[in-house]
Amino acid sequence: MQSGGDHADDEPREKCGVVGVSLAERPAARPLYYALYALQHRGQESAGIVTHDGFQQHSHVARGLVGDAFEAGDLESLAGSTGIGHVRYPTAGSLDKSCAQPFSVSFKSGSLGLSHNGNLVNADEVRAELAAAGHAFTSDGDTEVIAHDLARNLLEEDLVRAVKHTMQRIHGSYSLTITHDDTVLGLRDPMGNRPLCLGELEDGYVIASESAAIDTLDGDLIRDVRPGELVVLEPDGSGYDSYQLVENDATAHCFFEHVYFARPDSVIDDSLVYEVRRELGRQLWAESGVETDVVMPVPDSGRAFASGYADAAAETDADGAPRPDDEAGIEFAEGLMKNRYVGRTFIMPTQDERERAVRLKLNPIRSTVEGKTVTIIDDSIVRGTTSTQLVELVREAGAEEVHLRIGAPPIVAPCYFGIDMATREELIAADASTAEIRDTVGADSLSYLSIDAVAAALESSRADLCLGCVTGEYPFDVEGEETDRSIDAPSPDAPTAADD
Repeated sequence: MQSGGDHADDEPREKCGVVGVSLAERPAARPLYYALYALQHRGQESAGIVTHDGFQQHSHVARGLVGDAFEAGDLESLAGSTGIGHVRYPTAGSLDKSCAQPFSVSFKSGSLGLSHNGNLVNADEVRAELAAAGHAFTSDGDTEVIAHDLARNLLEEDLVRAVKHTMQRIHGSYSLTITHDDTVLGLRDPMGNRPLCLGELEDGYVIASESAAIDTLDGDLIRDVRPGELVVLEPDGSGYDSYQLVENDATAHCFFEHVYFARPDSVIDDSLVYEVRRELGRQLWAESGVETDVVMPVPDSGRAFASGYADAAAETDADGAPRPDDEAGIEFAEGLMKNRYVGRTFIMPTQDERERAVRLKLNPIRSTVEGKTVTIIDDSIVRGTTSTQLVELVREAGAEEVHLRIGAPPIVAPCYFGIDMATREELIAADASTAEIRDTVGADSLSYLSIDAVAAALESSRADLCLGCVTGEYPFDVEGEETDRSIDAPSPDAPTAADD
């Protein structure tokens, strides 16, 4: 999901990825570098690492993919066995190096580095308060707001209490990895909106947005960082301490992490993403299965959905009755091939060229679809541009019927919590019915997955999920928007360190 303007394709855009490590003796830079590669799908605009050698902080941040942002000499210069890393796709703050992360700052009580996944919804308010108190800002990003507030509190109190007071002032979505001198911290917002997990390495510990980063470092996943929890790693890599700073009765886990953003081999909130997507596909068959010759995914995110859909279709027919043993069900086939060497398409100067972007990225296998009825499985429809072109491509390849099934509910509202999403005016489902969207994209039929089916696949209640983009009601207090729960948002009068 993208903001309007330059982006021509119609795919959701992830927010950011964060990581932090504390090791016994070896340098942290290279493990952080490898972990950022594992999180590259979460951000492709910039990458950075901050380390600390026990005496001073070192930082390298650059635009581009991880492999382009770092050279061998950059890693050698990042001394120290503790540090944090970040990959970024900009969702708050302008796209320039000043907003790239980790954000680092030095002050009277030492040095700070922050990597942030998510968005604050009261960043402007807190920035104005801090600016009035004399804080000078170098960027318009909300990560610097967190850094300045935390630095202010650290002047008055110990690390844990300072973090707690910052949590009482900021409001919104955040998973953070932080360095305070050579101490690495992990912090997850009280609603658990963005993922964060804790792992153990042979010689230390790691905190990361996804468990795939822990796997890359040959580590073992310990557990998810709990909503409202602060994890403090020992500087020598010998252990960690946990502080439950905020207790909430409910969570607001982003369901779209499982639908699209996270790597399928990651475990998020105790669930393997791949298996959740397969279950979403099974739910999709149960709710709106259609008997066709072939079911095929839109690569890559639709693959697990289509696999689960096809497995369920082998067990029951579209009416839910057990399928006879002599019926094979629906063939699962890779009918769309992805060109992995086509990157961002926003530089194409004309609308006609931008609309050709899908043909550059995806090509149908004619023998898979020619003369057959086809079901295409995708994770979402944003503007509808891509879906329209996909249906057209498959029809041109000779499909007799083209049915579209979507592994998520219709996206009807923007996200304010770290996903780059289209505006309501750009979202095709915001003011169009499913039948109208079906006609627009040119499919023979179109069905989305229900919200209840998503909750069932996640083994969660709707009350514990962030569903704002599919309901228009949010778990945080966003100006001008409806909420889906009672919210006790921070106010300018929230206690600070100086007040205690």
